[in-house]
Amino acid sequence: MKKGFTLVELLVVIAIIGILSTLSVVSLNSARAKSRDARRLSDIKQIRTALDMYYDASSTYPTTSCTSTPLGTGNCACLTSVGWTNTSTTNCTGTIFMQKVPSDPLSSASYTYTSTSSGQSYEIVYKLEANSASSTATPSSMGN
Repeated sequence: MKKGFTLVELLVVIAIIGILSTLSVVSLNSARAKSRDARRLSDIKQIRTALDMYYDASSTYPTTSCTSTPLGTGNCACLTSVGWTNTSTTNCTGTIFMQKVPSDPLSSASYTYTSTSSGQSYEIVYKLEANSASSTATPSSMGN
Protein backbone atom coordinates (compact mmCIF):
# COMPACT_ATOMS: atom_id res chain seq x y z
CA MET A 1 0.00 0.00 0.00
CA LYS A 2 1.34 3.42 -0.98
CA LYS A 3 1.59 6.19 1.58
CA GLY A 4 0.64 9.75 0.60
CA PHE A 5 -2.21 12.15 0.10
CA THR A 6 -4.87 11.93 -2.55
CA LEU A 7 -5.69 14.84 -4.83
CA VAL A 8 -9.04 15.38 -3.05
CA GLU A 9 -7.34 15.64 0.36
CA LEU A 10 -4.86 18.18 -0.98
CA LEU A 11 -7.64 20.27 -2.56
CA VAL A 12 -9.61 20.28 0.71
CA VAL A 13 -6.56 21.47 2.67
CA ILE A 14 -5.82 24.19 0.11
CA ALA A 15 -9.46 25.36 0.22
CA ILE A 16 -9.40 25.55 4.04
CA ILE A 17 -6.15 27.54 3.98
CA GLY A 18 -7.67 29.90 1.38
CA ILE A 19 -10.78 30.50 3.50
CA LEU A 20 -8.73 31.15 6.64
CA SER A 21 -6.43 33.60 4.86
CA THR A 22 -9.41 35.48 3.39
CA LEU A 23 -10.99 35.82 6.83
CA SER A 24 -7.74 37.09 8.35
CA VAL A 25 -7.30 39.73 5.62
CA VAL A 26 -10.86 40.97 6.14
CA SER A 27 -10.43 41.25 9.91
CA LEU A 28 -7.04 42.94 9.44
CA ASN A 29 -8.60 45.63 7.22
CA SER A 30 -11.28 46.23 9.85
CA ALA A 31 -8.61 46.57 12.54
CA ARG A 32 -6.70 49.08 10.40
CA ALA A 33 -9.82 51.22 9.95
CA LYS A 34 -10.46 51.16 13.70
CA SER A 35 -6.85 52.13 14.32
CA ARG A 36 -7.14 55.12 11.96
CA ASP A 37 -10.39 56.17 13.67
CA ALA A 38 -8.68 56.04 17.07
CA ARG A 39 -5.89 58.22 15.70
CA ARG A 40 -8.43 60.69 14.29
CA LEU A 41 -10.15 61.03 17.65
CA SER A 42 -6.79 61.51 19.37
CA ASP A 43 -5.76 64.13 16.80
CA ILE A 44 -8.99 66.07 17.26
CA LYS A 45 -8.59 66.02 21.06
CA GLN A 46 -5.02 67.35 20.72
CA ILE A 47 -6.17 70.13 18.38
CA ARG A 48 -8.99 71.03 20.78
CA THR A 49 -6.50 71.23 23.66
CA ALA A 50 -4.24 73.56 21.64
CA LEU A 51 -7.25 75.69 20.71
CA ASP A 52 -8.24 75.89 24.40
CA MET A 53 -4.73 77.07 25.30
CA TYR A 54 -4.97 79.66 22.50
CA TYR A 55 -8.34 80.79 23.86
CA ASP A 56 -6.94 81.10 27.38
CA ALA A 57 -4.14 83.32 26.09
CA SER A 58 -6.19 85.58 23.80
CA SER A 59 -9.87 85.19 24.91
CA THR A 60 -10.83 84.21 21.37
CA TYR A 61 -10.33 81.31 18.98
CA PRO A 62 -8.40 81.80 15.72
CA THR A 63 -10.71 83.45 13.21
CA THR A 64 -8.79 82.25 10.16
CA SER A 65 -10.78 79.52 8.48
CA CYS A 66 -9.09 76.29 7.42
CA THR A 67 -11.69 74.88 5.05
CA SER A 68 -9.94 75.31 1.71
CA THR A 69 -6.60 74.47 3.36
CA PRO A 70 -7.16 71.50 5.69
CA LEU A 71 -5.62 71.39 9.14
CA GLY A 72 -2.05 70.14 9.12
CA THR A 73 -1.24 71.59 5.69
CA GLY A 74 -0.33 74.94 4.16
CA ASN A 75 -1.26 77.95 6.26
CA CYS A 76 -3.00 75.73 8.81
CA ALA A 77 0.02 73.64 9.78
CA CYS A 78 1.00 75.41 13.02
CA LEU A 79 -0.97 77.19 15.79
CA THR A 80 0.79 80.17 17.37
CA SER A 81 -0.24 83.31 19.24
CA VAL A 82 -1.11 84.92 15.87
CA GLY A 83 -3.35 82.01 14.82
CA TRP A 84 -2.87 79.39 12.13
CA THR A 85 0.45 79.71 10.31
CA ASN A 86 2.65 77.84 7.87
CA THR A 87 5.53 75.75 9.23
CA SER A 88 7.51 75.87 5.99
CA THR A 89 8.34 79.52 6.69
CA THR A 90 9.57 81.21 9.86
CA ASN A 91 5.97 81.98 10.87
CA CYS A 92 5.81 79.26 13.53
CA THR A 93 7.55 81.33 16.17
CA GLY A 94 6.58 83.15 19.35
CA THR A 95 4.10 81.42 21.61
CA ILE A 96 3.50 78.06 19.95
CA PHE A 97 0.40 76.14 20.98
CA MET A 98 0.87 73.35 18.44
CA GLN A 99 4.09 73.02 16.45
CA LYS A 100 2.78 70.46 13.96
CA VAL A 101 -0.98 70.24 13.57
CA PRO A 102 -1.90 66.64 12.69
CA SER A 103 -3.63 65.81 9.45
CA ASP A 104 -5.95 62.92 8.65
CA PRO A 105 -4.20 59.51 8.38
CA LEU A 106 -5.65 59.03 4.90
CA SER A 107 -4.58 61.55 2.29
CA SER A 108 -8.05 61.46 0.74
CA ALA A 109 -9.68 62.85 3.92
CA SER A 110 -9.04 65.99 5.96
CA TYR A 111 -9.87 67.94 9.10
CA THR A 112 -11.43 71.35 8.48
CA TYR A 113 -11.65 74.25 10.94
CA THR A 114 -14.16 77.08 10.89
CA SER A 115 -14.63 79.80 13.46
CA THR A 116 -17.45 82.20 14.23
CA SER A 117 -16.75 85.79 13.19
CA SER A 118 -16.52 86.80 16.87
CA GLY A 119 -14.01 84.02 17.55
CA GLN A 120 -16.03 82.69 20.48
CA SER A 121 -16.68 79.26 18.99
CA TYR A 122 -15.35 76.92 16.32
CA GLU A 123 -16.10 73.68 14.52
CA ILE A 124 -13.66 70.99 13.44
CA VAL A 125 -15.22 68.68 10.89
CA TYR A 126 -13.74 65.21 10.43
CA LYS A 127 -14.91 61.86 9.13
CA LEU A 128 -14.57 58.46 10.77
CA GLU A 129 -14.36 55.30 8.71
CA ALA A 130 -16.77 53.49 11.04
CA ASN A 131 -19.64 55.59 9.73
CA SER A 132 -19.88 57.59 6.54
CA ALA A 133 -21.32 60.73 8.15
CA SER A 134 -19.11 63.69 9.06
CA SER A 135 -18.56 64.41 12.74
CA THR A 136 -18.09 67.82 14.31
CA ALA A 137 -16.03 68.85 17.32
CA THR A 138 -16.85 72.13 19.06
CA PRO A 139 -15.48 73.73 22.25
CA SER A 140 -18.17 72.03 24.30
CA SER A 141 -18.62 68.69 22.56
CA MET A 142 -17.09 66.17 20.27
CA GLY A 143 -19.46 64.37 17.91
CA ASN A 144 -18.90 60.77 16.91
